[in-house]
Amino acid sequence: MSDQTDQIEPEAEEDAYLLGPKAIAAILYAVDIEDKDKLTELMEPLHAADIADLLEQINAFDRTRLIRLYDREFDGEILSELDEGLREEVISVLTPQVLNQAVRDMDSDDVVDLVEDLEDDQQEAILEALEESDRAAVEQALSYPEYSAGRLMQREVVMAPEHWTVGDAIDYLRATPEDDLPAQFYHMVIVDPRLHPVGNVTLGKIMRSKRETRLMDLREETFQVIPATQDESDVAYAFNQYHLISAPVVDEEERLIGMITIDDAMVVLDEEHEEDILRLAGVGDGSLSDRVVETTKQRLPWLAVNLVTAIAASLVIAQFEVALAQIVALAVLMPIVASMGGNAGTQSLTVAVRAIATKDLTGANVWRVIRREVLVGLVNGTIFAVVMGIVGFIWFGSPALGYVLAAAMVINLVVAGLAGTVIPVILDRIGVDPALASGAFVTTVTDVVGFFAFLGLAVMVLL
Repeated sequence: MSDQTDQIEPEAEEDAYLLGPKAIAAILYAVDIEDKDKLTELMEPLHAADIADLLEQINAFDRTRLIRLYDREFDGEILSELDEGLREEVISVLTPQVLNQAVRDMDSDDVVDLVEDLEDDQQEAILEALEESDRAAVEQALSYPEYSAGRLMQREVVMAPEHWTVGDAIDYLRATPEDDLPAQFYHMVIVDPRLHPVGNVTLGKIMRSKRETRLMDLREETFQVIPATQDESDVAYAFNQYHLISAPVVDEEERLIGMITIDDAMVVLDEEHEEDILRLAGVGDGSLSDRVVETTKQRLPWLAVNLVTAIAASLVIAQFEVALAQIVALAVLMPIVASMGGNAGTQSLTVAVRAIATKDLTGANVWRVIRREVLVGLVNGTIFAVVMGIVGFIWFGSPALGYVLAAAMVINLVVAGLAGTVIPVILDRIGVDPALASGAFVTTVTDVVGFFAFLGLAVMVLL
């Protein structure tokens, strides 16, 4: 076991950024024997995100023992990287002294992100750990709407008057105490006498320009100002759309109050993508750290909706029970039509929901996209109609049954392409999240149309 705890190395090239089983075992062994020095040695090379992953992967008992043994080495950045579902548990384990030090080392935006989802008593414990000025900044950020730029921004900003030169900026940066500057920043924001942002200058341009050069002459061509009340999803879109590195945030009077950097914007964008995927599957905002009761509550409503839609499809089948009793082949083949339609609808739905989220699907191109999806459904439906028509004929020896199966396949795939695009667009227009609600509706449409088209044509042709 001593060899196991000597160092942490990737176990395979493809797992270079993963914390492997051997590394976790070595850390837990150090916890078991209560060797604080060895634990610190093993944890020292790890990034805060890796430590957060470690805490998420081990059980609650080991997690508590590790945190208590790690003690004052615990870094505030670990809390910001930790899954939201575990933050309250980890904070409750930390001693007040460790928590105070960890929180004081965090940027204001990370503190806001940390406290906004905590219970009132834990919020107060963290706010009390902050210095008065930092606490006021966090409380002001919390006064902005949830999921807004005001919550996302960091209060630490490096600004410069519009009359400054490169020499003035360099002298200011060198003279300012390190604690009064952000831990990382990419721009100096140029402001007018009323603190209105008028441009920004990258540090690279400042460093390679002559001292007498005016900062106004070095301004970036792309300059976006973010209102504090703007939704964070729109902020992430702006960063992605305009390739921003950072952007100033302004209040209702357009005065500079904070800064949003690309790392925070990309976290939001990643969360938006993850949220869309989870909601398309009807599992809400769940995570691996959620308890059984929480996960059940999140999934139960949409399972209930699916039950209702399944009953609706069954009612369609019930209308053709005589035909099913006479022709057993119908019961064998009808799930194929519904299943193909459901898969085709999900494909169109996924493309449409993602396009809506990225603002690529708009009123200007919606009809072109709908037409494309319908034509794709028609082409795919025709191809599979030929295949399944032949299969139906060979399987059951009935040309008429092959024709019915082929026709139903074309109809359902065309309807699937239409429903998969139109339904999320309509839901978005009426203010309902298309990622959350579209799946149930599209599945219902493809099931009902698939069963009705196949069984209805069968009754007309075969009976």
